[in-house]
Amino acid sequence: MDQLALFFSLALLAIIMVPVGDRVGLPSPVLMTLCGGVLALIPQVPNVRIDPSLILPLLLPPLLYAAAQRTSWRQFAANRRAIFLLAVGLVFVSMAAVAAVADAVVPGITLAAAFTLGALVAPPDPVAATAVAGSLGLPRRMISTLEGEGLFNDVTAIVLYHVAVAAAVSGEFSVGHAALELLLSAVVAVGVGLVLGWGANKLMGVVEDPTLQVGLSLLVPFASYALAEEFHGSGVLAVLTTALFLSEYAYAADDVTARLAGNTFWEIVDTLVTGVAFGLIGLELHQVFSVGGGNWGPMLRHAAVVVAVVVVVRLLYLLPAAWLARRLHRVRDMDEDIPMTWRETVIMWWAGMRGVASVALALAIPLDTDHDGPFPARHELLFIAFAVVLTTLVLQGLTLPALVRRLEVGADVQSEHELERALALRAMKAARTRLKEIEATETLDEDLSEMLHHRAVEVGARISPDILDDERRESHARRLKRLRELRRIQEDMLSAARHEVLAARSEPGSDPEIVDRVLRSLDLRSMRG
Repeated sequence: MDQLALFFSLALLAIIMVPVGDRVGLPSPVLMTLCGGVLALIPQVPNVRIDPSLILPLLLPPLLYAAAQRTSWRQFAANRRAIFLLAVGLVFVSMAAVAAVADAVVPGITLAAAFTLGALVAPPDPVAATAVAGSLGLPRRMISTLEGEGLFNDVTAIVLYHVAVAAAVSGEFSVGHAALELLLSAVVAVGVGLVLGWGANKLMGVVEDPTLQVGLSLLVPFASYALAEEFHGSGVLAVLTTALFLSEYAYAADDVTARLAGNTFWEIVDTLVTGVAFGLIGLELHQVFSVGGGNWGPMLRHAAVVVAVVVVVRLLYLLPAAWLARRLHRVRDMDEDIPMTWRETVIMWWAGMRGVASVALALAIPLDTDHDGPFPARHELLFIAFAVVLTTLVLQGLTLPALVRRLEVGADVQSEHELERALALRAMKAARTRLKEIEATETLDEDLSEMLHHRAVEVGARISPDILDDERRESHARRLKRLRELRRIQEDMLSAARHEVLAARSEPGSDPEIVDRVLRSLDLRSMRG
């Protein structure tokens, strides 16, 4: 099996593991990691040969862009205290704790190398957290907090990682220089992200074809990451800024085709890239086996200690941090996305899985220092990093669903239903108001006007039928039943038409381009219903 066949095998497994995970009740990223680990044990499967410096630029931009598209500025504004406490405070605390322990127990390690290890294992993986937690029916505020932490902690950790690596390689370190680098990196990243987001938004207005707009959206995260890195900014933060900007302004309200096509496209990208990324984590097990050598006993003990520190520090930090976040409210505000109970805090703790970023940063550790010596304890750092990733991802990923069920933590279905109902009412009122404005300026046939009034009510009723009273709900149900019968028969008719048009494709003298044009027209007619 060559590298290309291995890549396509992972992509195929990424698709297969989604329904398998749904059926067995396990997160697909965890299953992909296990699949990668199994493949790594097969002698015929080659080692992955990817330049470590390319892993972050190739994998993180699309993953972060897809995750950020599912959120909004409002959620981050509501999450500001939790994001600061988790994405900044917890990363610093975790890095310091791991560095102190590694410096004490790993022989031959320097303090800078120990901080390198602390920085690369400190951030929970945003993709793992959202992919695993998002399928468990957790309260929306918890998912928002996990998304905010996962998306922003990489920014802090990657900058700290670069500072620690530079100190280990050069033997020099300055707190002032490190703080200034962190600040400048954030400022440059936000500036690049906003400029690129604004430019992409304007360009999408010029490029009106939905296909071209979707293609442009694929290029934007890579361009944002690369441009920010070129100017010594944080590529991760630049991608997040661009994605959040475009999530607010990219598509106008009536760009239905572009929005549907874009959402479908990014769901596909998210599924494939996530699966491949976590499959690569499992495949990189050969690195663990190769660096272990005959020194398995001490290395396993060191790894176990660091894993324990990573897990325990998160719990010890989250308990007072969640309490503090609540205390900062003079009045409890449910709009702020923080864990509201100890059960939710425990779930937040156990959802802190490490993943793609930690693996990529571990593989990117330099081989040598500026003094022509090997990077201090590099083999041990790789081993410990992979142990942290695999332990947290597999152990916590596999047991998180059971923990959620045991603690009975679930989404507030009633509040979600009430919000949906309120939006349905707003949509219906907006449609009826616009119809009245049209009737005031145009003369409509009485039957047409009555039909349009029914359609205006159905705009909201299809979203939330209980906005209607009992009599109107029954009447709506009867109309909906007739409409479903009409659509079923109409779809059968359109299906017959499509089969006939496709049959004409193979007839002598047929023009495939014209056939495809007619077929697209029929497909669009089916979408409109």
